[in-house]
Amino acid sequence: MSILPPKLPDGGTIGIVSPASPMLPDRLANGEKYLRSKGYNVKLGAAAKLLRGYLAGSDQQRADDINRMFSDPDIDAIFCSRGGYGSPRILNLIDYKNIFQNPKPFVGYSDITALQWAIFAKTGLITFSGPMVAVEMAKKIPKLTEEMFWPLLKTQTKLLISHKKLEVLASFQEGAEGRLIAGNLSLITSLLGTPFFPNIEGCVLAIEDIGEELYQVDRELTQLKNAGIFSKLRGLIIADFGEVTDDAATADDFKRTLREIASEFNLGIMFGLPYGHIDEKFTLPIGFQCKLDFVGSTLEVFPDPLS
Repeated sequence: MSILPPKLPDGGTIGIVSPASPMLPDRLANGEKYLRSKGYNVKLGAAAKLLRGYLAGSDQQRADDINRMFSDPDIDAIFCSRGGYGSPRILNLIDYKNIFQNPKPFVGYSDITALQWAIFAKTGLITFSGPMVAVEMAKKIPKLTEEMFWPLLKTQTKLLISHKKLEVLASFQEGAEGRLIAGNLSLITSLLGTPFFPNIEGCVLAIEDIGEELYQVDRELTQLKNAGIFSKLRGLIIADFGEVTDDAATADDFKRTLREIASEFNLGIMFGLPYGHIDEKFTLPIGFQCKLDFVGSTLEVFPDPLS
């Protein structure tokens, strides 16, 4: 069973953590300003501004920030400043019992996928794969991104995703239902074989990535295939993959690879979801229930009534 975090209250306090790479201070300041303009108080983690090579402080410092934010009764939600690299290094330092006892909205994407999947695996807490403080919130956020982010945290409403870019790549039935689990493909692959990989039996998987060549994406998909992941899924959603999906010829090769997977596993695939390393995008709740409609080319996400 999943755990639905408390709704984010108006005027609440948002804690900011940097579980992975460090950031430019001006971007973080811009993101803080944005959150305050929305009426929220902001509390920075002790390691949020630290710099240690390509990491925002030591592993212990970054993990301690997350543990403190979850145990702090004054913090209503936890937003990550950025991704980059470093989240997998701290998975064994996170206090999952503390998170289970103090569930809160936790927001991030990209490298943060490792934390979100580990949290879901260990506690069942639903987290939100969406915009980050020193990335999207540090600049002008597109209307779609805002409209598909805040309601999920504040009202945990049902969301119907319909977009001109969505296309049905393969279908063997009119639709598919299951628990939605989403994230960055490179990070998902890195969790295989670890205790931080959740049970995905009967799930719908949404994946994105950036800066990968097609052969690298193929290699990671093949790893999921060889690990038996596709045989467990009820549906697959392909989001933005940067240059792989931007270039028409490469995208056609990518689609061919995906159709091979679909055919082998009788797996319905929806392609082109605006999600991931792009400005205009949907936020995906990791752990919500979802319905894929292969006739209408839509995705519906909603809280599990048993949560």
